[in-house]
Amino acid sequence: MFDARALLAGRDIEVADGAYLEQADPPAQAVEEWLRGWVARLPERRVSASGNFVQQVNALETEISAQSDDDLRRSLRGVAARMQLRGFRDELVARAFAIVREAAQRSLGMRHYDVQLLAGQALLRGRIAEMATGEGKTLAATLSVCTAAVGGVAVHVVTVNDYLAERDAKDNTPLYAFFGLSVGIIQQDMPIEDRRQQYACDVVYVSNKELTFDYLKDRIALGGISDAQLKLRRLRGAYAAPVSLLKGLHMAIVDEADSVLIDEARTPLIISETLPDELGAEIYHQAIDMARQLEAGGHYLQRDRDIWLTPAGEAALAQMAGEEGVWKSALWRKELISQALAAVQLFHRDQHYILAENKVQIVDESTGRVMPDRSWERGLHQMIEAKEQCDITGQRRTLSQITYQRFFRRYLLLAGMTGTAAEVGVELKRVYDLSVTRIPTHKASRRRRLPDRLYRTSAERWQAVAARAREVAGEGRSVLVGTRSVEASEILSRLLDEQGVAHTVLNARQDKAEAEAVATAGQAGQITVATNMAGRGTDIKLAPEVEASGGLHVILTEFHESARIDRQLFGRSARQGNLGSVEAIVSLEDDLFQRVAPGLAKWGADTWRRSAAKKGYLFRALIAFVQCRAEARDRKIRLDTIKRDRKWLQALGFVEKHRK
Repeated sequence: MFDARALLAGRDIEVADGAYLEQADPPAQAVEEWLRGWVARLPERRVSASGNFVQQVNALETEISAQSDDDLRRSLRGVAARMQLRGFRDELVARAFAIVREAAQRSLGMRHYDVQLLAGQALLRGRIAEMATGEGKTLAATLSVCTAAVGGVAVHVVTVNDYLAERDAKDNTPLYAFFGLSVGIIQQDMPIEDRRQQYACDVVYVSNKELTFDYLKDRIALGGISDAQLKLRRLRGAYAAPVSLLKGLHMAIVDEADSVLIDEARTPLIISETLPDELGAEIYHQAIDMARQLEAGGHYLQRDRDIWLTPAGEAALAQMAGEEGVWKSALWRKELISQALAAVQLFHRDQHYILAENKVQIVDESTGRVMPDRSWERGLHQMIEAKEQCDITGQRRTLSQITYQRFFRRYLLLAGMTGTAAEVGVELKRVYDLSVTRIPTHKASRRRRLPDRLYRTSAERWQAVAARAREVAGEGRSVLVGTRSVEASEILSRLLDEQGVAHTVLNARQDKAEAEAVATAGQAGQITVATNMAGRGTDIKLAPEVEASGGLHVILTEFHESARIDRQLFGRSARQGNLGSVEAIVSLEDDLFQRVAPGLAKWGADTWRRSAAKKGYLFRALIAFVQCRAEARDRKIRLDTIKRDRKWLQALGFVEKHRK
C-alpha cells in the first residue's frame, strides 16, 4: 500500500500519532507566521502557458495519443509507482498529466487547456491556483486528482455545498472510472454506514462542513486512541475498536478556497448535544420584551457588530427586571439583555436567518445558503427564537470543536482553487502556509464594466434595477441580478411582479431548485434574481442567441464587505472569452455604508448631485475605503478565532494532564 508520506518528500512536517495518517498540529510561532505573511507580500513570478512544464506535457501528446486505453492505464500506474519513490517531480507529473489529458478526451470529450495544466501543477505543489471565473477549475483539478489517487492517495475534493459536490463528482466520474478509481459523494443527512462506504472510495467529493463534522465525529469515536493502541487492543480481542469514517487526511483540494479557508473561518465548528434549558422559554421572552424598551444612545451603545449597556441602561434594566429568579443577579441580567439586544438590533430575518417550518435557520452571508445544522452560541439562538415566536430549543453543550484553520492544516498535502485569492494571499500564507499562483486565462477577457450608478435611497435603486433588467432582457440577452440578502431578492421580485416582468428567484428559500434555476438562467430574455449563492461554483450556459446579442449581463445591487465576493458575481459574465457586461446599481442606504462608514455615507449623500465625473471618483473612493475597513475587521475576527482555539487546546491539555 502506498505511504502518503512519499508525497511530502523534502518537506519538513510531523505526522500525528493517531488512528489514521494526518499532520500533527504545528507549534504556534507568532514570529514565523508574521514572516510567512511578509514573504507573501513579495511579488511572485507569473507562470506562463508557454513555459517548460507545458512544453513537456505537449511534447508527449503524439506518443500518448497512440496508446490504447489499457496502455494508458498501465502507463499511469507506472508513473505513479515512480512517484512513490521520487515524489511529484516535474518530469513525472508532465507524463502523468499527458496521460490524464488523453483519457479525458476519450472519456469526457474534453481536452485540458494549457493553462489548466499549470493549475494542476500548482495543486500538486501544495499551492492555491487562482483561475479566473469560467476557466474550468473543476476539470483542471482532475489532473492532480487522478495523478495522486492512482498512487493510492486518499483525495478529498472539497466544495462549498452538497449540490456542487454531487454535480462535479458525476461530471468527472467517467474519467475516474477510466482509470479504475472509485468516486464517493458525501451528502447531508447521509447515514453513518453510507458515509463510511463513500469515504472508502479513492476520490471523495464533499462539502467543507460535512467533511469537518465527520472528522470531529471520528475524534469523538476514537477518543485520541493511537494506531499502536488500536492494533494492540485488536490483538488482545478484548476491545472492539471503533471504525473511523475517514481513511486519513492525505490530500485535500479545496474548491473556492478563499470562501472556505477565509470567509467561513470566522467561527469554530462545534459538535454539541442538546440539553434541557434550565432558564425556560419565559426568561427569553422577558429579555426580548425588555430589550425592545431600551433606547439606543441612552441605554445602550452600538458600534458595528458590538453592542453594550451604558450605566443608565443597567439602571433601567434593574428597575424593569425586578428581584425575582435569575433577574436578581446583575451578571445574569447583563448577559441576558446583551444577547437580547443583539437578537433585536443586530440579527435580521431574511438577511442573517430565515424561518422554515417554524424554526430559525442561519443563512451564510457569503454564499446565501441555509446552514440548517448551525446555531448561535451563549443563548443568542434562543433569543432569536423568542423574538420570532418560535419554539425554544435547548441549550447546547460542546462535545468537540475545531477551526477550519486547524483542521485543514492537518492534511499532509493541502491545495486549493479559486478565482479570487490575491486579496487574501497574505492571510493564506500566514495561517495555512499556502502560496498563491496566478494562472493566465485561456482567452483574453471581453467583459465590459459599465459605469456604476449610485442612488440616495434604496427605493430609487430598486426602481432603476428593475428598469435596467427589463431593458437588457428586451435586447435578447440574459440578466443575472445579484442581491445580498433573501429580503432584498424578494423586494425586487415583488417589484418585477407588479410590472408584469417574468423572472426567476434563487435564494435560501429556493436552494433546492438551484440546478433548474441555473440551467435556465442563460436563455434569451431570462431575468434571474439571486443571492450570493449564484456567485460561486455555478456555470450559466448561454443560449447561442444570447451570445450573439452580447452575452450575460450582471447587475450588482449592493456591494459586499469583501470585494472578492463582488468579483465572483461579476465573474459569471463573459466567461472563456465570451461577450458580457457588468454594472453596479447601489444605494447610499445600503448596510455596508451605514454600518461600516455612516459618516462617509452621509457625506456622500450630501455631495452626490455634483458632476458625474466628480461623483464617480468620490463613489469609488468610498467603496474602496469601506471594503478595506470591513476586510480588516473580519481579518481581526479570524485571527482572534485562532487565538481562542489555541487557548481552548491549552486548557483541554491542562485538564487531560491532570485527569491522568
